[in-house]
Amino acid sequence: MARKSIIARNEKRKKLVEKYAAKREELKAAGDYQALSQLPRDSSATRVRTRCVLTGRGRGNYKKFGLCRHMFRKLALEGKLPGVRKASW
Repeated sequence: MARKSIIARNEKRKKLVEKYAAKREELKAAGDYQALSQLPRDSSATRVRTRCVLTGRGRGNYKKFGLCRHMFRKLALEGKLPGVRKASW
């Protein structure tokens, strides 16, 4: 499980991205890169990390389910994910 501070930092970044999204689009359309560079660094959408909703793990995530590979496998084998079953051929 990821540390709570790491998860909290990522949530803070999500809020900043949402807050500055319109302003960033406006500045990009105008081509004003000087003003764009004056905005907070964490307001860029690329700085937000996709994390598992259960454990906070930052790697090996399935965006469709919002889970890391470990939790995805565990829940799929328990039958708790609708429409997911183990492949066999």
